[in-house]
Amino acid sequence: MSTPYTVRVAEDPADREACFAVRKEVFVAEQGVPEDLEYDAHDAGAVHVLALRADGTPLGAGRLLHGAAAVGHTGADASVGSLGRLAVTSAARGLGVGAALVRAVEDAARALGLTAVDLHAQTHALGFYERLGYTPYGPEFMDAGIPHRAMRRTL
Repeated sequence: MSTPYTVRVAEDPADREACFAVRKEVFVAEQGVPEDLEYDAHDAGAVHVLALRADGTPLGAGRLLHGAAAVGHTGADASVGSLGRLAVTSAARGLGVGAALVRAVEDAARALGLTAVDLHAQTHALGFYERLGYTPYGPEFMDAGIPHRAMRRTL
């Protein structure tokens, strides 16, 4: 059976806008994250990934910070990327979109020569990331009023 969606690196302004629309739906509208916290200066230099249904409907998005942006975000060295802003629309949950987006971010990280990927997982999503090979470390912390844990996967 074929997958009812595709995942790709966001290549153009329309793709990026689709990524931002997914993030607005999930983080701002559903989870109540203030819009001024959701979008930041790191968006401009990040690698964004996008999941689309065959008809072009955006289903999910994520981003990879690398270089100085990742070092500032994770506190790790420049060989570690930072996966973030992973969001899947409510209509697409349970279809494997989130896992496909994570794998696309990891592929982008490998292409950049990175050796690991860090992320800040909402605590309710720890099991999802653990199933994908991520290991939690450090204490729980709050981000945008939501509890999180740091996690890492060596590539």
